[in-house]
Amino acid sequence: MAEIKIDVAQLERAASKLRAISHPMRIAIIDLLTVRDKMNVTEIYTKLKIEQATASHHLNILKSKGVLGSKRDGKMIFYFLQTEILAEIIECINRCDEI
Repeated sequence: MAEIKIDVAQLERAASKLRAISHPMRIAIIDLLTVRDKMNVTEIYTKLKIEQATASHHLNILKSKGVLGSKRDGKMIFYFLQTEILAEIIECINRCDEI
């Protein structure tokens, strides 16, 4: 059998992104942002019927993993999907499904 070289750092980064998108609340946020191009935290927590702090926590996790981007407009920060990153994650998962 051929020896497989595993890049542990790369594996850790992949696992971290998968953990970020695997939480039900974060999936709900991603789903909301597939319907609307951008939303602020107030719109998100109101729509999901959760506390503002909870929404901010999940948004920060998704943003730190590159799944979401943000842009300030005056006093508001709008969040949006980083569609290329999300598409790469989904494509990778789909390739794993084929094994």
